Amino acid sequence: MITTGSGDFSPTKKTYSNLPHVDIEDSYQFITFRTKESVDNYVKKLHGGLKVEKVKQYAIDNYLDRSQNGVFLYGKVVAEIQIYFQSYDKKLFDLIALTIMPNHIHILIRQKSALSNILRILKGGSAHIVNKILNRKGQVWSSDYYDKLIRDEVHFSLTYQYIKNNALNVGLTDAEERFYGCYE
Repeated sequence: MITTGSGDFSPTKKTYSNLPHVDIEDSYQFITFRTKESVDNYVKKLHGGLKVEKVKQYAIDNYLDRSQNGVFLYGKVVAEIQIYFQSYDKKLFDLIALTIMPNHIHILIRQKSALSNILRILKGGSAHIVNKILNRKGQVWSSDYYDKLIRDEVHFSLTYQYIKNNALNVGLTDAEERFYGCYE
């Protein structure tokens, strides 16, 4: 089923504000979501301005990797979110790879449940963790998220390597603690 943030995708509908989410059980998905505070005017401009989705997402990821907006995913927060995500492995999804950047998260999963359900549980539970550890209240995550259906083995491998090396490539000293992967 293909859905948008506002309901089912209609083939006759010419325009829509949200990109469709491909929601197919047993498919592999690359998913990114970011902290609410990281979505500043520059990200909004990138999101609305570029036409090619992969170029748009690449530009947003590069900006977020260097931005100090919404940066609070460190230390105990990272460890607890990893434990939380891993607790749903083999239940809602097969967790293939995960990296928790200072203001966004990348995951590679094989779906066993509806994508919207997976994101609701992951974002909701991890928001509770962040708020509890950091003694804060309110919305943690931006309401949107990016997902990309994995097309083939090459795409899978490239995505896995991107997630594995993201924190290393931007020079985070705790890069190893931020990554979980089921392969070397």
